[in-house]
Amino acid sequence: MPDIVRRYVSLIDRVNRVVGLFAMYLIVAMIGILLYSSVMKAVAIPPLWTLEMAQFVMAAYYMLGGGWSLQNDSHVRMDLIYSTWSPRRRAMVDTLTILFLIFYLGVMLYGGFSSTAYAIRYGETSYSSWAPYMAPIKIIMCIGIALMLLQAFAQFFRDLALARGEELS
Repeated sequence: MPDIVRRYVSLIDRVNRVVGLFAMYLIVAMIGILLYSSVMKAVAIPPLWTLEMAQFVMAAYYMLGGGWSLQNDSHVRMDLIYSTWSPRRRAMVDTLTILFLIFYLGVMLYGGFSSTAYAIRYGETSYSSWAPYMAPIKIIMCIGIALMLLQAFAQFFRDLALARGEELS
C-alpha cells in the first residue's frame, strides 16, 4: 500500500480511538442525569430537561463511538459461515461489503448535513415542553457519521491490503 494510505489509516485510527474513549465516558454523564432526575422525582418535581438530555447524551454516545467500534470490529455480524473462512477470504468479502456501508454512511451524512442546515437556519427546537435547540445534537451526529465514514474507508484499505497479502496495521 502507498505510504499516504498507511498514514491515512493510522491517523483515522488515532482520531477515532480518542473520540471513542471520550464517548465511552458519556455513559457516566447520562447516568448522572438520570440519577439526578430520579432524586428530584423523589424529593420534588423532576426537571423537564432530564429525560431529553439523557437521550441527547445517549445519541452522542453511540454516534461518536461508531467509528471506534468499527475499528475494533465490535459491530454485530452474522458469522455462521464467515467465521470458518480464512482471514484473507474474509478480507476479500469485507472489501466488497464495506462499499455498501460507505454508500449508506454517505447518504446518511448528506441527509444529516441537510437536516443540520435546516435546524441552524430556522432555529429548530424539539417538540417537548423543554424545547431545546436541535442544532447541537445534529452537529454531533454529523461528526459521528463522518468519523465512521472515514473509519470505513480506513477499514476498506486495511481489508484491501490483507486481501492482497499485505498487513496494514
